[in-house]
Amino acid sequence: MPESVPVRCPACRRAHRFTTPSYPCACGAPVAPPLDPGWVPGTVDHRSWREEWITLRCGCCGLRGEWPRPELGCPCGTVLRIPVAGPGSAVPGSAGPAGRSGRAASRPVPVRTARDAVTAAVRYLRRLGHEDIRRADRRPPSGISLAGRGVLARVGPSDRPVTARDVECLWLTAMTESSACLYFSLTGYTGQARSRADTLRVPLFLLDLTGDPRPVNGPADTLDADGA
Repeated sequence: MPESVPVRCPACRRAHRFTTPSYPCACGAPVAPPLDPGWVPGTVDHRSWREEWITLRCGCCGLRGEWPRPELGCPCGTVLRIPVAGPGSAVPGSAGPAGRSGRAASRPVPVRTARDAVTAAVRYLRRLGHEDIRRADRRPPSGISLAGRGVLARVGPSDRPVTARDVECLWLTAMTESSACLYFSLTGYTGQARSRADTLRVPLFLLDLTGDPRPVNGPADTLDADGA
């Protein structure tokens, strides 16, 4: 059973019950962050990329990954950050199949926010074998960039389709860094974007609401079948 603990909002003193979330590892086993037994919840006053992610290790296969830091929203408007035990550790969640690390299938997580879209993209990149995914240092004109060794990915969580210019911008940036590149979008791609991506051999993926990236062009089909 997932760990469940009482939480009191320091702003309004309202009592809550926080249940530890679990995330699917690439091996298929659920991973949940262990809570610090002597913790006191803090508040989220401002957000930064580093503070929103923690390193967890799968208790079944030992694979380490970056996952969202546990948070709880109070009706008063305060967002509570839930402290976890030592970094780099984790415990298996509720029942789940154990397996090997690598490109094993993982259960998708529903995409409701831009953060969910980034999480789904990170999970897919790790499934391809890129374990060192992080937020890219260079901020793109649109979307969110993720980088790893030899790979650059762009996540387009906006309500407009990705354009040919978006694809070209990603490709040019990847070329300067000698990296492969791929694009994830929640709303799809224009016809010109698909044509340009085919010419430049940029894999395009559509993130549906289930959080499962679906290849939408030939390079993406090849990448999905063969891996990184």
